[in-house]
Amino acid sequence: MFKILFSKLKESLISVLPITAIVLIISFTPLVTLTTAETVAFAVCAVLLILGIGLFNLGADLAMTPMGSHVGEGLTRSKKVMILVAVCFFMGLLITIAEPDLTVLAEQVKDIMPGEGDASKWILIITVGLGVGLFLVIAVLKIIFHKSLAPLLMFFYMLLFAVSAMLIESGKGGLFPLSFDSGGVTTGPITVPFIMALGFGIATTIGGRNANENSFGLIALCSVGPIIAVMLLSLTTTGDLGAYDTMKYAMKLDEIGELIVGKIGEVALALGLIVAFFLVLQFTVLKLPKKKLIQMAIGIAYTFVGLVIFLVAVEIGFMPVGFKLGQQLAEFSSALLIVFGFIIGMVVVLAEPAIHVLNKQVEEVTGGGVKKIEMLLALSIAVGISIGLSLIRTIFQFSLLYYLIPGYMISLGLSFFVPKMYTGIAFDSGGVASGPLTSSFILPLVIGACFQIEGDVYSYAYGVVAMVAMTPLITIQILGFKAVVSSKVRSNVRMRRILSADDEQIIYFD
Repeated sequence: MFKILFSKLKESLISVLPITAIVLIISFTPLVTLTTAETVAFAVCAVLLILGIGLFNLGADLAMTPMGSHVGEGLTRSKKVMILVAVCFFMGLLITIAEPDLTVLAEQVKDIMPGEGDASKWILIITVGLGVGLFLVIAVLKIIFHKSLAPLLMFFYMLLFAVSAMLIESGKGGLFPLSFDSGGVTTGPITVPFIMALGFGIATTIGGRNANENSFGLIALCSVGPIIAVMLLSLTTTGDLGAYDTMKYAMKLDEIGELIVGKIGEVALALGLIVAFFLVLQFTVLKLPKKKLIQMAIGIAYTFVGLVIFLVAVEIGFMPVGFKLGQQLAEFSSALLIVFGFIIGMVVVLAEPAIHVLNKQVEEVTGGGVKKIEMLLALSIAVGISIGLSLIRTIFQFSLLYYLIPGYMISLGLSFFVPKMYTGIAFDSGGVASGPLTSSFILPLVIGACFQIEGDVYSYAYGVVAMVAMTPLITIQILGFKAVVSSKVRSNVRMRRILSADDEQIIYFD
């Protein structure tokens, strides 16, 4: 166990070190001025982040992934579709409530949500959870009835943009970017291992020649539901969209104890709901052996500790520093801000735990057709571009629709020309790329820049998570197209060599 934990910590060190080094290096230049306390706090939080991600990844391997796989396989074998659908809905809801990146986003926008105080934060979280639960059911039914992913995505994205028009027409179009961000942060380090394992378990149990292909696409559909749900919720908002409380990005070093206690309570509640529901399934349907349950219990413990450390680290060190970097770089030079955003976007995706879960499964399912390093490089470039484009939008203050409409038209169009498996991988990658560090570091960076140039934060800063989720849709499908073309070229070359072979080299047997 300790050997595996050491391996996970090594992975998280490699992931977090680049972004930490970049921030610390730039803090010693005239471009950015951080106090000694801020620099030390950020460095300490980076170490805690490494520990938190390492523990969390180990917990996901021991608990979340097996849990999803057993639920998918066990309930599918029972051949009780209604029970499977009901369980998927509630597990989708509960898993989403435990998502750390959703918690981070909800904390930043609770001022404008219906309700008061923490109640407004929970209203947003539960709304997003309901959206995930509903679309997880749709995704599972897609696998069961062997439906194609591309037409479903086309239909639901058309529905999504229709609801967007309703939101804009109501005069609350400023919340349009936030709605898309809600879809991006939903699919993170807890949701991805569970949902992907669930889909793989169902697809392999049902079988068929397209089992591997059917196991992808769940993340893609589960990213759409929250966007529509939050758009409908946004129609009821009463907060002042023109005001934005930046005090939430202050470095609260004197409130560490209170913050830790609060995060322990939040994580315990979220994971407790998942465990309670799973135990009900265990005693009624699954009946897994004691050894499996002990392994999952250990995994839940690792997940709990890792999540608490992660959330405390990002709130104390990463969010405040991200906000301040955005402010000071925007004041110094807009061009430099865009370049910095591109670079930081390329490395921040490395620190997303769910990325490594996805890349590993993609390489296995495609039989090496798409390698982990290719996926990682493509996602890194895509996220870097998306951050740069988001900062351009923040500086020049134009609608997010100018990016989203052509971007989704291209990505949905490509889905009809590449193999269906690669379309599922691409849309899953989009959801996975926008993980915890995107909402806890990149989003505050863009908000800081927007606040500095006195732009409307809700209209021109939010939407960056949506951009991070969109660009991989195009790059990964292009990668899939390249893999298919390369395979055909190699096949043609081999065939030409066979046809052009010298007849004298052929041996005839009487």
